[in-house]
Amino acid sequence: MKKDEDNIIVVKSMEFAVKIIEICRWMQSNKTEPVLINQLLRSGTSIGSNVREGIRGHTPADFYAKLSISLKEASESEYWLELLHECKSLDDDNYNQLLLRCKELIRILTSIIKHKEQKKQHTK
Repeated sequence: MKKDEDNIIVVKSMEFAVKIIEICRWMQSNKTEPVLINQLLRSGTSIGSNVREGIRGHTPADFYAKLSISLKEASESEYWLELLHECKSLDDDNYNQLLLRCKELIRILTSIIKHKEQKKQHTK
């Protein structure tokens, strides 16, 4: 198994979580609706925690289940970013940077899950 610092999804999801925390702090200081901030904070940081839990899971099914949850959380984060941008709580620069990172996580997670599904089909 790869060390965490060598695992692209671990690294990228941690970087994304840090950026989400930073932007949520910024939005909080700008009086953005706390419920919206909390939703983005929860989904944006949950991606990496589920990735880490999946990697350390006991079975391949644990891994697949947790990465599937990570993908759902990334999709949810994408929604909250879009909503906050539409409501003018998130400026264009921050929105574009975060959205790009979020879409990258979605692509990586989708690829891992599809690869795992294909591998599963070939072993039947």
